[in-house]
Amino acid sequence: MEAQKTQISLNSQALDYQKKMINPLVFWFAMLAKLPSAVFWRIRIKSISPEKCEVTIPYFWRSQNPFKSIYFAAMAGAAELSTGALCQLALAGKGKFSMLVVDFRAEYFKKANEKITFTCNQGIELFELIDSMDINGTEQLMLVSSGKNPKGEEVARFYVTWSFKRKA
Repeated sequence: MEAQKTQISLNSQALDYQKKMINPLVFWFAMLAKLPSAVFWRIRIKSISPEKCEVTIPYFWRSQNPFKSIYFAAMAGAAELSTGALCQLALAGKGKFSMLVVDFRAEYFKKANEKITFTCNQGIELFELIDSMDINGTEQLMLVSSGKNPKGEEVARFYVTWSFKRKA
């Protein structure tokens, strides 16, 4: 028996958000206004879909630490953005919500001394959770973002727990 893949269709607000986040100029201005450290570290959204979000961070003088690797906070910012942007996509056009990071953990496996791509693959699970929420209901979901170097080796893994509340 084959597992059926859930298809998520995006509403117009989600499509608009998706389009803005992959447009480098619009993304740059949005980050400058809301998350200036992402601009400083040159974090980029490589792709965003209902299934996953990929975010890159380069290794260069602004993102590195004294040990010639990417500073842990810069990697944390990229990893958190890969989960947060996916949350924003899932919430777009679905009414009023509040969202907040309530837990954050990280594991490091290799030295991050080249461009790292952080990927969160839990979009379907996230969309299903958001769509199932009742007014004034609260839910939490731990999203995992895996950071890999260009060779495909996992450098770090971040666990970001988001809390959501659907408002009236």
